[in-house]
Amino acid sequence: MQGRLIYLMGPSGSGKDSLLQAARAPLEAHGCRFARRVITRSAESVGEDAVGVTPAEFERLEGEGAFALSWRANGLAYGIPSEIDAWLNSGQDVLINGSRGHLEAARQRYPQLLAILLRVDESVLRQRLLARGRETPEQIEQRLARSRSFAAGDQDGAAASGPPLCVLDNSGPLPQTVSRLLQLLDEARQCA
Repeated sequence: MQGRLIYLMGPSGSGKDSLLQAARAPLEAHGCRFARRVITRSAESVGEDAVGVTPAEFERLEGEGAFALSWRANGLAYGIPSEIDAWLNSGQDVLINGSRGHLEAARQRYPQLLAILLRVDESVLRQRLLARGRETPEQIEQRLARSRSFAAGDQDGAAASGPPLCVLDNSGPLPQTVSRLLQLLDEARQCA
C-alpha cells in the first residue's frame, strides 16, 4: 500500500516549525516519516530541522535530481529530498513543510497528497512576525497581504484543483493544534 504525502503549509509565522516539533513523536509512533527541507539560507532554518546550503550547492543538487519537489519563494530555494519517494513506496506516510505557492505542482506529482493549511488569526500572525524581528514592518504587511490573497482564493476550502484543503487553526495553544492535526490524519486514513 502506497503511503500518503502530508503537505503542511502556511504563512511564515503561523507556527509550522513549532507544530512539526511538537507533533514529531506522536506521528513517528504511527509510522509517519519527516522529510528535512534543504534551504539556501541556514538562518531560515532556525527552529526547523532543515539542511542549509549555498545557492550553488542547491542548483547542483537540483540538477542531479536530488529533490522530489523544489521551489523558490521569498528569495530562497527550497527542496524536498527524493528519498521521500522510497518512503512513500514502502507504505509510509511522509510529512513535509511545503509551500502554498507550490501546492498545485506538488499535487501534480502526488495526486493523493493531503494538503493541510495552517492558519492563524491575522493579529496573532502580525505579533509573531514582529516578535521574531527578521523583517521590517513593511515586509510584514506584504506577507500578511499575500496570506490574505491566498485565503481569498480559497474561500470555500478548496484549492484550484484537487481535493479540498484541510484547514488547521494554530491561533490557540499548541497542544490543541497537535491534537487536531492527529485527528485530521486519522480521518484522512479512514477515507483512504
